[in-house]
Amino acid sequence: MSEDADVPAASHPVATVDDVALAFGDVTVFDDVSFTLESGTVTAVVGPNGSGKSTLLRVLAGLLPATEGSVAVAATGDRPIGFCPQEPAFRSGFTVRETLSFYAELLADDPDVDETLELVGLDGVADRRVGALSGGMKRLLGMAGAVLGDPPLLVLDEPASGLDPAMRRHIFETADAFADRGVAVVLATHHLVGAETADRLLVLDRSDVIADGPPQSVIEDAGAETLEAAFRGMVGDERTVRAGRTGTDGQAESEGSNPETEDDA
Repeated sequence: MSEDADVPAASHPVATVDDVALAFGDVTVFDDVSFTLESGTVTAVVGPNGSGKSTLLRVLAGLLPATEGSVAVAATGDRPIGFCPQEPAFRSGFTVRETLSFYAELLADDPDVDETLELVGLDGVADRRVGALSGGMKRLLGMAGAVLGDPPLLVLDEPASGLDPAMRRHIFETADAFADRGVAVVLATHHLVGAETADRLLVLDRSDVIADGPPQSVIEDAGAETLEAAFRGMVGDERTVRAGRTGTDGQAESEGSNPETEDDA
């Protein structure tokens, strides 16, 4: 990371999603979604399984083309967007430092590998082989790789899924640390406890953003006392997996999961 990253500038728009829609055939994943992401903030995208959280993040990261609308990232330089998938993959025989150094060499600004490892909390295992890392440590290594080169926008797909409570908390604290350095962080998550620590929530359901604002405002607007109660009030209490909206039959659903499970379409 550059030394300038230690002193973030005043908050400003980093990414603008304008009337974005995505459909696969006659199934609409989401429609007319619009929001702006500000520097120095963490935005958590929550919603039922299959509501399109991960898909929306892939469109935001430029990995999937939108069917309609546009995504504009107000950034220049070597790496405008950093992306960490839910299951980052690395060569198991490399050490943590060797792995991150490999990706650092692909960037022009010669990022500080040791500083980045310290930022995500992997400096104590820098010489450990990737194959010996826990799932949470591999997720942190993926986040470290995503933030190399100081991208203004960092997109994290389910960074806390499948992890123990202590590691989940560390993941969200690390996202906060990125934001403290001026990065606009957006992450998809099923973990409402962690989402409540974000600066902003986007609740995605039935092909649309049905709530947008600071966690406490979302709770109050729903007339609830907790985020879980607000979430269930907005999306319903049934155990469902969203399957998008069809062109003729509206919302298609199937039984199978609740809001706190791990997998998302």
